[in-house]
Amino acid sequence: MRETTARKVPAPRLIEYISAVLDTEGLPAADARTVAELMVEADLLGGDGHGVFRLPRYLERLRAGGFNPRPDIRIDRSRGAMAVVDGDNGFGHLVMKRCAEEAIARARSHGVGWVGAHHSNHAGAAGVYAAMPMAEGMIGIYVAVGSANHMAPWGGIDMLLSTNPVAIAIPAGNGPPILLDMATTVAAYGKVKLAAQRGEQMPEGWMIDQEGKPLTDPAKASGGSLLPIGGPKGYGLSLVFGLLAGTLNGAAMGRDVVDYNADDSSVTNTGQFIVALDIASFTDPETFRHEIDRIGAEMKGARLRPGFDSIRLPGERALAERARRSAEGIPIAAPVLEKLNDIAAGSGVAPL
Repeated sequence: MRETTARKVPAPRLIEYISAVLDTEGLPAADARTVAELMVEADLLGGDGHGVFRLPRYLERLRAGGFNPRPDIRIDRSRGAMAVVDGDNGFGHLVMKRCAEEAIARARSHGVGWVGAHHSNHAGAAGVYAAMPMAEGMIGIYVAVGSANHMAPWGGIDMLLSTNPVAIAIPAGNGPPILLDMATTVAAYGKVKLAAQRGEQMPEGWMIDQEGKPLTDPAKASGGSLLPIGGPKGYGLSLVFGLLAGTLNGAAMGRDVVDYNADDSSVTNTGQFIVALDIASFTDPETFRHEIDRIGAEMKGARLRPGFDSIRLPGERALAERARRSAEGIPIAAPVLEKLNDIAAGSGVAPL
């Protein structure tokens, strides 16, 4: 009988598995490990559509030449606090880790570091990268052009925009930090793919068909449009984020965006940027963190609207999930686990 429940896999075991698979596919061992750690970090935070779930698709593109397994990731423009990185078509995880490290270094010298990227690729969960400056006591901001266009301009039917996510991480003192991680669409497309794989229907409000009617069957998603958050406001955010993360960096935007879900071999030229802000350039860091604690407590202590039992801060659920999954393991749905074990068998790697 086919297993239908999710199985929990310890994070270190999942990292070991992904690293071994990528190593057999030609990535240098250190790069394979880095990609594995960042993919699993997405799973730990509850971003199931951006973690190990993506491995089968990454491998399809890698084997078809869609990714460069040994990229020369380098800075090709630099001026003061700013830089642009050429990802050389490497895994987006490697490119954005390099960008985050560069932004942090420049923030230490200039108070701010803004580093964009072109010829990158899908990098997983946005919050993972915004949290890198936060781990150094800074504020982190990350924006990306999504890896496929699944949204029409407000009022249109042509798919010209992606989910174009933003993540902002703000350190706190004794209280929980702020970790906002959101797409400019009501739902990220990874959630649509997960629903399809699990045989589930989508809620109304995620997508519409070309006649503007609700679309709830994820198997028909290719003919529909994701809906922007806040209607035309979300459309405007998606457009502006795409211009800043894509066009400004010489990366793809609009019709130039390659659908990495459908195209195995074309170079996507994905664009992203990350900003690191040194709090000490603005105010006393300890005072700032104390104020984040105070304001967070103020928000959570607000009177509740009927039907609500609590108020959460952005990222509170994800960070609680990270603690739980670190202790209990990462749940992997049976269909995903079956695919991963098929990959293991083909790669000569121990199954999960």
